[in-house]
Amino acid sequence: MQVNDLIKEKVLSELKESILEFLIGNEVKIDDCRVRIEYSRDEKFGNYSSPFAMENKNLFGKAPLEIAKSLTDFLERRNQVNSFFSEITCTAPGFINFRVSQPHLLSFVNKFILSNDPFVKLDKSKKINLEFVSANPTGPLNIVSARACAYGDSLAKLLLTLGHSLDREFYVNDYGNQVNLLGVACILRTKEVLGESISFQEEEDGRSIYELIEANILPKESYRGEYIIDIVRSISSQATIWKEILTLIENKSWDDLISLFSLKAIESNLNGQKKDLQDFGVKFDRFFSERTLHESGAVMNSIENLIKTGDIFEEDGKKIFQSTKYGDDKDRVVIRDDGRPTYLLADIAYHINKMERGYDEIIDIWGPDHHGYIARLAGAMQSLGYGNDKFKVIICQQVNLIEDGKKVKMSKRLGNFQRMTDLIHYLGKSAKDVGRYFFTTRTAEAPLDFDLDLAKDESDKNPVFYLQYAHARISSIFREVGLEYSNQFNKDFEWTDDRLTLLFWVARFSEEVYDAALNREPHRIATYLQSLAKHFTRFYGNKLNRLKDCDETTKLNLAYLCKVTQITLQQGLGILGIDAPDRMDKQ
Repeated sequence: MQVNDLIKEKVLSELKESILEFLIGNEVKIDDCRVRIEYSRDEKFGNYSSPFAMENKNLFGKAPLEIAKSLTDFLERRNQVNSFFSEITCTAPGFINFRVSQPHLLSFVNKFILSNDPFVKLDKSKKINLEFVSANPTGPLNIVSARACAYGDSLAKLLLTLGHSLDREFYVNDYGNQVNLLGVACILRTKEVLGESISFQEEEDGRSIYELIEANILPKESYRGEYIIDIVRSISSQATIWKEILTLIENKSWDDLISLFSLKAIESNLNGQKKDLQDFGVKFDRFFSERTLHESGAVMNSIENLIKTGDIFEEDGKKIFQSTKYGDDKDRVVIRDDGRPTYLLADIAYHINKMERGYDEIIDIWGPDHHGYIARLAGAMQSLGYGNDKFKVIICQQVNLIEDGKKVKMSKRLGNFQRMTDLIHYLGKSAKDVGRYFFTTRTAEAPLDFDLDLAKDESDKNPVFYLQYAHARISSIFREVGLEYSNQFNKDFEWTDDRLTLLFWVARFSEEVYDAALNREPHRIATYLQSLAKHFTRFYGNKLNRLKDCDETTKLNLAYLCKVTQITLQQGLGILGIDAPDRMDKQ
């Protein structure tokens, strides 16, 4: 399907052609005008409306309603030829309203929805790298990661509908001080498992990591979650490794222990993260290790490349990137005074690597509080000559868990945070479908309230089950009457308002997917599906639309409407990564 096949685009084209006729002999040119259409806010006025008259009233020096009435006359003249609209009206304060004719709606649905080709393919597709989740492997995935997971994978599916090729990538931060602190935590928890008492440092007192380990004190900055004990117990089941660990503890070989535990803990945590991702129906094409960038020399090579740009200066032994040239609020250290690279430099090296892999566009989905990081990294890409149009960042905001009307707090360092795996276990067999839907009900940039009680509800009060029940109900209808569907319509079929409205909402699906993909907004699909299911429920709630109670011709036509609705529900749920069952026991 091409963009100009969309009904919305054809409506816009009809409007523009009429405006051109309307402007003949007028000093105003169409390029001076703002021309757009939108969905009607009240369906009683039609399918689409245009605020053209109100938005351009100053150009014409007339009242909006007067402009709208004049333009409507031109539209109606054109419509006498092609009959694209069944109704064109204007309403105060100056809206022009369009109702698309049933034959054109039916033709579109037959050609694209019924033939399983509902998606616009762009003339110029891209090779895209989509990086999302990328949580530190120092602990389990949390609820914000779960949101990024659902949002990112649904966005990937949307981008694929446009014809792009795409790689889903997870960046593994398996290098640096936080990884070493994970190893330290494992050493102390191992001592605890072996029967020794440990304590927690509340304030830094100048003692080294080694002194704290020997004193059985877990450093203030280290990880305290109980999941560390789970990691230790998992490692203890590996006899050879465990024997090596016990020997290293006895010899107080702390550096070797930190390295060994860090490696094994990262491996254990990453496996756990992959299990959570799998339970959410998300499969990554690549897990990219930060450690490989350091070991290959790519991180230090990137500073040499930056120096060549002239955007690096030295101060007090540090190498500093002039990120203020690119909109950052201050310049950023990339090499510390002891020669160690900062995390920013590793991130720059990673994005250089992605650029060199030949992607046309690189999209990163980051967590809350990372907005200020965009300018410095985008600035580095621009400094290195990659331009500022290939690299884009989407911020996935905080999640508030709501239970019994109250927020449930989370804190990663203190160990009492809510994990993604906790949510999966809480929701049970419906975790993937319910979790993914709830996490895509709002734009990524807005905080999201996740109602645990509603998510657990298995009735149609739960918006996920409401959609799935609609799909399953249609299958049940076909089983009940013992037929499939026909794409042949009898001319005597009565197109009542609820039937026409449902047909329009099915046809609208292609536009919703296209707009959601272009704007990178999966939540629009969730919103659309609720409206589609609502219109189907209203449609089938009318006794005149019950297949078992009507004549054979009407039955086949109604079956068609049911089937194209079901196809659309299935396609939309698929974009969100949600199953579309044929049978469900309604609670």
